[in-house]
Amino acid sequence: MPFKRTKEKIYKWIFAILAFASLFFLVGVMIVLFKEGAPIFKEVGFFKYLFGTKWYPTYDPPDFGILPLIMASLWVTAGAVIVCVPLGVGSALYLNEIASFKQRQFLKPIIELLASIPSVVYGFFGLVVVTPFIQNLFNLPSGMTALNASLILGIMATPTVCSIAEDALSYVPRSFREASFAVGANRWQTLTRVVIPAAGSGISTAIILGMSRAIGETMTVLMVAGGAGVMPKTFLEPVRPMTAAIAAEMGEAPMGGSHYHALFAIALILFLITFIFNIIAEIISRRFRIKLGLSG
Repeated sequence: MPFKRTKEKIYKWIFAILAFASLFFLVGVMIVLFKEGAPIFKEVGFFKYLFGTKWYPTYDPPDFGILPLIMASLWVTAGAVIVCVPLGVGSALYLNEIASFKQRQFLKPIIELLASIPSVVYGFFGLVVVTPFIQNLFNLPSGMTALNASLILGIMATPTVCSIAEDALSYVPRSFREASFAVGANRWQTLTRVVIPAAGSGISTAIILGMSRAIGETMTVLMVAGGAGVMPKTFLEPVRPMTAAIAAEMGEAPMGGSHYHALFAIALILFLITFIFNIIAEIISRRFRIKLGLSG
């Protein structure tokens, strides 16, 4: 018995260390980002850095205003949400509520397969296929625009939205549907007035995580967004999201210089944005689980 208890304690400590390791890594990343990004706030000023409208880090004197980069990320993410929400939620509704068993067995692996495709493949597809299409369709000098990036990111985020939304729909008790049918509601009324509201929190979580997937993507936007660090006015203009700026410029920034610290500050802000998105998604997800637990 003492040996068995000792063995259990060892396993307990091993799993505890593994569980806290992710927390240590997270804290380590935050420390590095704050350490390397903070000097630019002292040099330029936090508000001037955050709300400056010009990003010319290699000019003399340089301009370190990242508002165009932030707005580019928001524009691209908003466009991606417009694409992935109807596709993802609609796919989840069809798979969970309408599709037959054979259709579900065929369609679900295909949708989930989209999540395993490397982002560089999506970027290459956007560069070779979507870019010329947009250029010819709108008669633009270049098809590498925010619209191009939004379409590709929306397709990339669709599996995430679909998978989580379908899980939320599957957790809705069958008694909800049976009660709705019992009072004379048809399938469409049951779907829109009973099932979707009951799974609303889970669907919201899926959308927020899809937004996090889109705003944190690097390779795709680097390849198809155009790379222009200017304030976006329409979806038909080239843009440079924050992730693309970091990937494109970090190799050219002298270590320890202002440009170097400015890129780390972008990473810090991007980290905080995605961190907030994930916290919101976790809060909504917990409320959803508690709601279903109480209803069960």
